Amino acid sequence: MLHYPDIDPIAFRLGPLAVHWYGITYAIGFIAGWWLGRRRARQPDSPLKPQQVDDLVLFVALGVVIGGRVGYMLFYGLDQLLANPLALFQIWHGGMSFHGGLLGVIAMTWWFARRIKTSFWRVADFVAPLVPIGLGAGRIGNFINGELWGAPTTLPWGMVYPPLGFQPRHPSQLYEFLLEGVILFTVLWLFSRQTRPAGAVSGLFLLCYGGFRFLVELVRMPDPQLGYLAFGWLTMGQILSLPMIIAGLGLLAWAYRGQLAGAGSTNV
Repeated sequence: MLHYPDIDPIAFRLGPLAVHWYGITYAIGFIAGWWLGRRRARQPDSPLKPQQVDDLVLFVALGVVIGGRVGYMLFYGLDQLLANPLALFQIWHGGMSFHGGLLGVIAMTWWFARRIKTSFWRVADFVAPLVPIGLGAGRIGNFINGELWGAPTTLPWGMVYPPLGFQPRHPSQLYEFLLEGVILFTVLWLFSRQTRPAGAVSGLFLLCYGGFRFLVELVRMPDPQLGYLAFGWLTMGQILSLPMIIAGLGLLAWAYRGQLAGAGSTNV
């Protein structure tokens, strides 16, 4: 049995300004993605030039923040949003959704691809291997904030988090850091080093993330405002992940059959 280290969510203060660890993890994700993106953009067959990566990261960041907030309110706080539409802008109360952020990133990637007049799938395949860095960093932020805990467990690595009682719980944030961050990044980075059909890297991202998230939700506590939605175990996170799994499988099959619009090989 492990005990949760008492971590102050505020990393440091600059006068009246409090800099939170969670914000730092977001910054780490964007900066690391930008650095790796510029590195890959130097390859001869890259769909982007290094200087274009700067603009791309800005577009992606907007998609993450706007899509993540709107998605959270629609998926997890619809009653609150209907009662008070201004709650959408009350970001200091917290609340970001990965699935909403993903939709925001897809929209911004499509817009960016049109802006530079290139294939959406080539840009999407370029972005996909960079995303897990931010996902992993964000899960460390969740751990520091003491949020998104797992269900009680008797496993030896179960962790006691005093605000929730003294029964050990699955450190589900760390599970997601390992699966969505480390393993997903490694798989996508290695997979994308070889020439793949357009859309294949994006399809593998959807499949793997959806599968990893679905599995972790089995040991993660449901969102308190929603609870379990069916069967005493089905969560909103699983419902939102199922379309990702199906879309990932379909996109991979379509990519390898060469049926994607503007299809061609990508090596990002």
